[in-house]
Amino acid sequence: MARKPVALPEGVEIVGSTIRIRFTWGTRRCETLDLPATATGIAAASNLRSRVKQLIKLNGMTDEKYLEFFPKTSYLLPKLVPLFGEYAQTWLNSLDIVDSTRRNYRSTLNNYWMPHLGGTRIDEISATDIRNIVAKTKWRSPGVRRAARDILASVFETAMIDGLLKVNPVKAIKRQRLQQRIVDPLTREEAERLVSHLYETLVGSLRIYAAYFEFALFTGMRPGEIMGLRWDEVDEVAGTVHVCRLVVDGEIVVRVKTKKNRFVLLNDRARNALREAAVLTRHRSRHVFAPTVMNGDSDWIRSESTPKEYFLPALAALGIRRRRQYDCRHTYATMCIMSGMNVAFIANQLGHSVQMLLTTYAKWINSGMDVAEMQKLNAQPIGTELVRAI
Repeated sequence: MARKPVALPEGVEIVGSTIRIRFTWGTRRCETLDLPATATGIAAASNLRSRVKQLIKLNGMTDEKYLEFFPKTSYLLPKLVPLFGEYAQTWLNSLDIVDSTRRNYRSTLNNYWMPHLGGTRIDEISATDIRNIVAKTKWRSPGVRRAARDILASVFETAMIDGLLKVNPVKAIKRQRLQQRIVDPLTREEAERLVSHLYETLVGSLRIYAAYFEFALFTGMRPGEIMGLRWDEVDEVAGTVHVCRLVVDGEIVVRVKTKKNRFVLLNDRARNALREAAVLTRHRSRHVFAPTVMNGDSDWIRSESTPKEYFLPALAALGIRRRRQYDCRHTYATMCIMSGMNVAFIANQLGHSVQMLLTTYAKWINSGMDVAEMQKLNAQPIGTELVRAI
């Protein structure tokens, strides 16, 4: 006598020795369960289907939940892609950068991108979306706009590396070209007058700032590098200083702007600045150009505004056009160039690439070369002289 077929709950079926359930979530779905084709297994399958349908009804089903219910699903589920806000935070946390740079990146993301993109899946953001945001935003300056665009591009570039995207939508947004900041060095005569004035007018411990600017003008080191320089990084025998740290937001950071340490060869004027500084700071500080008043455990100059207090009044007293402290670096570079020194050597001293040096100081490089080229022409006899010689 044939066995009567077992009545199965709705949406539950037996295939061979396995149990499957059917339901709809977006599309009709069929999932095979790891349950025995027994009464107990059938009851468990029906209970699971009911739970799944209830979760779907309450709009609580997610990709993560689905994988919990059906870890061996054969359906090609959409890849679990994070929201832009989530991924941008992960990206920011992964960067090996100083705290001030991290704060700057976070501020840029929060001010310009998070309000528009934070709640959107990163793979659903298009170039058009970004272009619309750029067009509607009131940018403080072209530089801010370009920096914000570059940070966003970096986030999406990393997302591509992580396999979340096939293209970087920011690449379609043109990177704005900025007008190069004017390089305004002092002349050699102005530099000499400035240093002499500072040594003549600053007395006692304040003479450290005269030494500071003599050193700046004749090494080309960045202000933060000079403020961070320690005595144990000065090699008096070799005549070099090791540039490996700088001051950022008042704190010492053991790295330099280009992330590549370098050794700066000292000329006579830089050595003189160190001799002056040694009398004033070597007995009381690890740092060469220590401030006149220590700030707690800090024995370094914490801000460029401190030497600026002596730099700008000196320029004004001498009737020299106002400059930035950073122009001391440009002064050294242009003095080296006009002296005919090898550009590769100068670039290495400054911590530049040769290309950066050629781009930044093209005016001074070309002026020297132009004169030399004209001298070649002047050295040749003119045509009439050649005719007379015949």
